Amino acid sequence: MYESFFGLRERPFDLTPNPKFIYLSECHLEALSVIHYGIVGRKGITLVIGEAGTGKTLVIRTALAAVTQPDARCVYLSNPALTRDEFYEFLATSFGLTGDAKGSKARFLLEFEPWLLQRKTAKQLTALVIDEAQSLSLDLLEEVRLLANLETLTEKLLPVVMAGQPEFADRLDQLELRHLKQRVALRADLLPFSPSQVAAYVAGRIRKAGGDPLAAFSKEAVIAICRRSRGIPRTISVICDNAMLAAYAAGVKPIGPEVIEEVARDFRLHGVGAGPAGGNGSGNVSRPRPDAPDRSQPRAAGSENTSFKRRPLRREAAEPQP
Repeated sequence: MYESFFGLRERPFDLTPNPKFIYLSECHLEALSVIHYGIVGRKGITLVIGEAGTGKTLVIRTALAAVTQPDARCVYLSNPALTRDEFYEFLATSFGLTGDAKGSKARFLLEFEPWLLQRKTAKQLTALVIDEAQSLSLDLLEEVRLLANLETLTEKLLPVVMAGQPEFADRLDQLELRHLKQRVALRADLLPFSPSQVAAYVAGRIRKAGGDPLAAFSKEAVIAICRRSRGIPRTISVICDNAMLAAYAAGVKPIGPEVIEEVARDFRLHGVGAGPAGGNGSGNVSRPRPDAPDRSQPRAAGSENTSFKRRPLRREAAEPQP
């Protein structure tokens, strides 16, 4: 809708995990390396932890796309809220086992382990990747642990990658999950962006869509985006997409901070060092970790702000789903 107004070939802030628009901070690069090493090196369980919207799914898909081994079979489970029977049916279907293996756990295991050994002998890579791992039931977490136990004397047969929100890491501290936690060989944490990373994220996406960042957002607008988003990539995209729509409706560019503040009010986003954005709503974006760097004084490159009045736009006040 607003693409031609800003000189864009496409919308730069859609919420789909499009690798074309990936921006890799230091912790995202580290997570990519950890996931790749965990799969290729058959390292047992690899854990990726990050707040909702920090890019776990995008990093996972980018890492899987980088697996170039011939005949690699990396099964990706994005919705693990399953019963045990459904879980094994999904695995049997995804790994291409026989119909008998879909019917019971016993038949699955009788077929699965020899199949894994055969693939290892042929130097073929096999892996299981579970996204949204905080949704796994206690029973399924135990099943994942037992599957990760499949091994020879020297190597794991099924490397497992589990990505989840911080509460999943807290669950692993529980006594009944200590056996699973002990099998975590690698871990990576995705943190919110720093102020300079927010500016680079916004500018990079606009450039990849064919536009000029300086013509789209003023310096003050980028500062406001940083403050209101708390450095969460998905929230940054929501703010920017709605701000560009609002500026298009008003016929004014570059976007100034007042537009960002209005979007924040509409979505009830509380920013770092700011009071309630909507006056009577509660903020529901993710909070930064206590040891995260201070994001209250962002620095970003841009043009001077242009003040304007615009027609009010109605939006649904809803937080992007994890």
